[in-house]
Amino acid sequence: MKLFKTLAPAVALAALPSLGLAQEAEAAPDINPYIFTTLLFLIGGFLVFWMAAGFAMLEAGLVRSKNVTMQLTKNIALFSIAAIMYWLVGFNLMYPGDGWIIPGYVGGFFNITSLEPVGLDAADAALDYASVGSDFFFQLMFCATTASIVSGTLAERIKLWPFLIFVVVLTGFIYPIEASWQWGGGWLSEAGFSDFAGSTLVHAAGGWAALAGALILGPRLGKYSKDGRTVPMPGSNLALATLGTFILWLGWFGFNGGSQLAMGTVGDVTDVSRIFANTNMAAASGAVAALILTQVMYKKPDLTMTLNGALAGLVSITAEPLAPSLFGALLTGAVGGVIVVFTVPLLDKLKIDDVVGAIPVHLFAGIWGTLAVAFYTGNWGAQIMGIVSIGIFTFVVSAIVWFILKALGGIRVSEEAEIAGLDMSELGMEAYPEFSKG
Repeated sequence: MKLFKTLAPAVALAALPSLGLAQEAEAAPDINPYIFTTLLFLIGGFLVFWMAAGFAMLEAGLVRSKNVTMQLTKNIALFSIAAIMYWLVGFNLMYPGDGWIIPGYVGGFFNITSLEPVGLDAADAALDYASVGSDFFFQLMFCATTASIVSGTLAERIKLWPFLIFVVVLTGFIYPIEASWQWGGGWLSEAGFSDFAGSTLVHAAGGWAALAGALILGPRLGKYSKDGRTVPMPGSNLALATLGTFILWLGWFGFNGGSQLAMGTVGDVTDVSRIFANTNMAAASGAVAALILTQVMYKKPDLTMTLNGALAGLVSITAEPLAPSLFGALLTGAVGGVIVVFTVPLLDKLKIDDVVGAIPVHLFAGIWGTLAVAFYTGNWGAQIMGIVSIGIFTFVVSAIVWFILKALGGIRVSEEAEIAGLDMSELGMEAYPEFSKG
């Protein structure tokens, strides 16, 4: 007993450091949500980056062989320009919502994006939901996707440099401003508009910009005959177009799944898995709907329509990939596939030349997908208001930019250059030099 009384104070003193460590451990913030959400952004970001390859392959396959090099050049250039412009202007213009409009506020236009210090302390990092670097990287991919949509519509007759100048304006200003209205906490967000991953903010916006360009640029030579017929101009490589579609399908899991914007809890990661399943179902049903409908309408299934049907299904589910059941996702995607089959010939009747079908896929299916959100929210007014406001803003500003570029130096190549193909006339190199031009 005496020995215990003698040793007790020493034992207590020895235990104090461990008690202190325990208290520090209890007080330390939980860094797991920060780590897993940052990881979600990074994985989602590089999956969406891979969509750039998908757009490049899809467009390379759907244009004629004499224009393939031009499409590949535009796709790598537009992504690179988007990366720079979103760093210089776009990211800080897009966030914090309407703040950049306030007189005297310079955080949007003049505050170039910067990242965390190297080796940011974990305890400090946990105070935010994810790293700035991962957020910037992820959001950049959406910006670049918007520009990719425009590229395919205007293929085979637009000059390279005017197109790239338009990309500068689109990725640096047009997209960040309209996206800030929702994702930056702006007025559309406050009004109750909902667009989970960008059926309107990304896809329809790119479609509106493409439509403005197609109207001002005009159709390809010989596309529409004097007697009103549409002259088919088959793509050079349907294998590449199919590969591009599968790449885009894969990338969409990052596009929609990453837009959960959190993976730090059991609920969040479960929701991400649900988003993956719904996204896949919508793509599948869009493809099957287009496959069956073209068989019924044309007596033969159409591969290019089927490919675009899958993409339209993906665009359709993008506005709300979490709420639907698998059956709901199937219906949403199938309607997208049907929309493509009917709107591709509609554009031809209106003599609007869309080489790859980007306007039906991204604009029309994007509008449908955004409207479909109201089946879950019941807020039809906010959805319609978002579609109309973003449509008017993007179309009008894009048209102004296209008109200015046309007045300054022209946006269309000469007839001789178009007939010869843009690969040789604009770039001096061919994608398939050993084969005859198609």
